[in-house]
Amino acid sequence: MIRKFSETIEKIIASSPIIVSTDIQKYFGPSYNSVYIKGSIHFIDSSLLELSLFVKEAHKAISIDKYRFHYMNNAGRMFFRYDNAPHYSELSSFPNHKHVQHRAIASSPPDLQDILDEISAILLKT
Repeated sequence: MIRKFSETIEKIIASSPIIVSTDIQKYFGPSYNSVYIKGSIHFIDSSLLELSLFVKEAHKAISIDKYRFHYMNNAGRMFFRYDNAPHYSELSSFPNHKHVQHRAIASSPPDLQDILDEISAILLKT
């Protein structure tokens, strides 16, 4: 299941028309029961998405234990960041949240396709 998850990430990236280049590393755990995926994705407007995911397989199910999707412009100014660092306990979605401007808001955990769709909407506005 972990290999299939990893392949799905690759397919999502390969099918996106807004991506110019990527630098993604994958570190598989013993018996391929976990994977740490980290790296960056560069877009047509020179913006950048840094990502990190720690994914495990247990009881024939995939769980994303830790994640971070940090999207910024080419000058390093953050557009948004999704993560599940255990802070902002007052949010209904704790520990999942989204950083926008200077605040954190409740958010469900996004998948990479959700993130790319959101970035595509931002790019189409500019």
